[in-house]
Amino acid sequence: MVEKQNVELKLIHMEDVVSKEVEWLWYPYIPYGKITIIEGDPGEGKTTLVLKLAAALSMGLPLPCDDDKEYEPIHIIYQTAEDGIEDTIKPRLEKAGADCSMIRVIDETDKELSMTDDRLEQAIIETGARLIILDPIQAYIGATVDMHRANEIRPVLKHLGIIAEKHNCAIILIGHMNKASGSKSTYRGLGSIDIQATARSVLLVARLRDKPNIRIMAHDKSSLAPAGDAIGFEMTEDNGMVCIGPYDITIDELLSGNEGRGKKKLDIAENFIKEYFGSNKVIPSNEIMMEAAKRSIKRNTLLSAKKKLGITSDKEKAKDGTIYWTWVMPE
Repeated sequence: MVEKQNVELKLIHMEDVVSKEVEWLWYPYIPYGKITIIEGDPGEGKTTLVLKLAAALSMGLPLPCDDDKEYEPIHIIYQTAEDGIEDTIKPRLEKAGADCSMIRVIDETDKELSMTDDRLEQAIIETGARLIILDPIQAYIGATVDMHRANEIRPVLKHLGIIAEKHNCAIILIGHMNKASGSKSTYRGLGSIDIQATARSVLLVARLRDKPNIRIMAHDKSSLAPAGDAIGFEMTEDNGMVCIGPYDITIDELLSGNEGRGKKKLDIAENFIKEYFGSNKVIPSNEIMMEAAKRSIKRNTLLSAKKKLGITSDKEKAKDGTIYWTWVMPE
């Protein structure tokens, strides 16, 4: 017999709802106020990439392929159940140039943390953190929750999503993938498919079969904006993960280890910039951005090509006194 629950009916009138735009930590990959998943096979560079992002954000430095955007340093909470914070996480953050005073860890000595733990929201309130990182997902689901059962995982992720929205904080969950080769990427995440369904952005990190030092981050799901370009990184012993720019590759190609068309998009963007400049040395940045969009060249690709060509940004004053940004071609 089904037990009836007497709950008061409350209706929300859409005419009373105030529309608002999505804010972005890193457009179009990581939105504020939502859950983002970064997943891949073990050892593919997921944690290395997230530490690189955390280091840049702690310093207010540009993120990969986004050199034109100015950032304010943000407070970050980083929880990991797989690596030691003293001998692994802290040294890697320092190597990446992070401001470690902006990054905190909730002490789990007395009690392990979970996604429904009140300490998570308390830490956000106390620190003003704009980014929460939980690595890996399965360690923070909760000991009594079966991550393969949708009816158990949904309330946990809903609670986490409410916290993200309430504090306009980006939450990144790092996840491993299962070994079901040949399956769609959506079904290769560990646990219930509801985990991927709850996230507004899902990013896949994998290596190329014939170039194992190259890692690719590709957009597998993007619910709030057009999917961003895949971005290539080179793994080096001395410099860690170095961005090499947009990569023309599909999710299926990446899962199979194929290279796709490589950096073709970047070459197209470089040629477009040279053509647009012509004999000019200075051009308004908004004009070339709009023309690139008309030609379906994405912003991140354009900015990567700009960086590769050594083009710098500057400000100029129009006749009416307004200030506008320009691109300046080097000699």
